[in-house]
Amino acid sequence: MRSSYLAATTMGQLQQKLNLIGHNLSNSSTTGYKARTANFSSLLHQQINQNGIDGEAPRQTPEGLRQGTGAKLGHTNVRMDAGTITQTERPLDVALSGEKHFFQVQVTENGAAETHYTRAGNFYLQPINNNQQVALVTAQGNPVIGENGPIVLQSDIDEISIQDNGNIMVRRGEQQQVEASLEVMEIDRPRSLETAGGNRYRIPDNVPAAGLTAVAPDPGLHVGALESSNVDMGEEMTNMLEMQRAYQMNSQSISMGDQMAGLINQLRS
Repeated sequence: MRSSYLAATTMGQLQQKLNLIGHNLSNSSTTGYKARTANFSSLLHQQINQNGIDGEAPRQTPEGLRQGTGAKLGHTNVRMDAGTITQTERPLDVALSGEKHFFQVQVTENGAAETHYTRAGNFYLQPINNNQQVALVTAQGNPVIGENGPIVLQSDIDEISIQDNGNIMVRRGEQQQVEASLEVMEIDRPRSLETAGGNRYRIPDNVPAAGLTAVAPDPGLHVGALESSNVDMGEEMTNMLEMQRAYQMNSQSISMGDQMAGLINQLRS
């Protein structure tokens, strides 16, 4: 049953790759989404020795057989290359210009506040404190962190806009002034970030802080625009067809093994 075991093991890993491709396709329209890729690696090989072959000549192949035990999903990567900038003309839509630049958001998990990072700049105003104030939040409702912590403004706003240097300009009546500022972080090794769900990333606990130095550069924001997903639909569809054919081939291998076992049972009877 070695062929069946090998095929069944590989099919389970192929299913994970198909799930990954499906996740990319479903997020092809998600703002700032970064496509995920996966690589396969071989599992252990088993040496099967053959008796009664010593001294036989001529022999061109090594003694024994190497039987593989399938493949596994080695690791997944996040492609951090920038997506296409799409103009929306919405005052609270902001796109980042640098591939290593991220917005900071505050996420509360298990009662503890944690800083996450995102490329999605579609922000909104959420009323808080009995509508006395408004907070700048992401599409998931997580507060956006500025230079002085989460951005919170008084609610009597007539007009609000974000400048290309990250300043948040607020107009109340005839008075217009800067009341907050976005803090854009530059992460030296963005591929070391781990996904946290909701189009967010976090710094892993096992990664040294020195390897993920965060500084506040000149943002150079694209105001009234959003970064599109970097998912390549053609590439994802091609990968999906390849995985489906590989899955089908391994499935047929199990069927053939079952048919051969049935034939042997018939001969014995």
